[in-house]
Amino acid sequence: MSEKAVIKVFIADDHAIVREGLKQILAETKDIVVSGEAENGLDAIRLFRKSGCNVLLLDISLPDRNGIEVLKQVKKDKPELSVLMLSMHREDQYAIRSLKAGAAGYLTKQSAPKELVNAIRQCAAGLKYVSPALAQELANHVGEDHQVAPHETLSDREYQTLTMIASGKTVGTIAKELSLSVKTVSEYRSRLLVKMNLKNSAELTHYAIKNQLID
Repeated sequence: MSEKAVIKVFIADDHAIVREGLKQILAETKDIVVSGEAENGLDAIRLFRKSGCNVLLLDISLPDRNGIEVLKQVKKDKPELSVLMLSMHREDQYAIRSLKAGAAGYLTKQSAPKELVNAIRQCAAGLKYVSPALAQELANHVGEDHQVAPHETLSDREYQTLTMIASGKTVGTIAKELSLSVKTVSEYRSRLLVKMNLKNSAELTHYAIKNQLID
């Protein structure tokens, strides 16, 4: 295979063990090489261009900022870059949001060992990658009158706050994990409660469980 045909991948994930695991999977291929890596969103935005990558493999849960925010910034800087989102969250939680934000595909970490190479090759070829399960789910809803659910009206950051509160995390903990002020997270909480017509965190948690927004 010629050098031009080699797919260069940049990995952005905050867990070193995950990055090493992904690199081991890709090391078994002849047409894919890892050209760089980052452990947070800021470094990913700063370093991906220098790597000359064709595909950015981007974790949706980074310590300093939401992966979808990084995705939007990267696509703004380099619209032609294929970004494959990697997440521990189920597809029905973040896949559609990622694709709408410009991602070329969405892959769960559970399915990465089997699907990673195929997903990267599809994205590098300019195609979209979704799992067979998600493709079937999307097909099932074609032609339906889609009534927007309350949580679908939320911004990406509001949605992330919702899932974290519903998982039992306090506003203070969320603020620390997202590198935001407590006041800012409280504002996100207030806004999402208004948008969803809910009164408190207990109702929010009940809604999230009922709609399978958290594991």
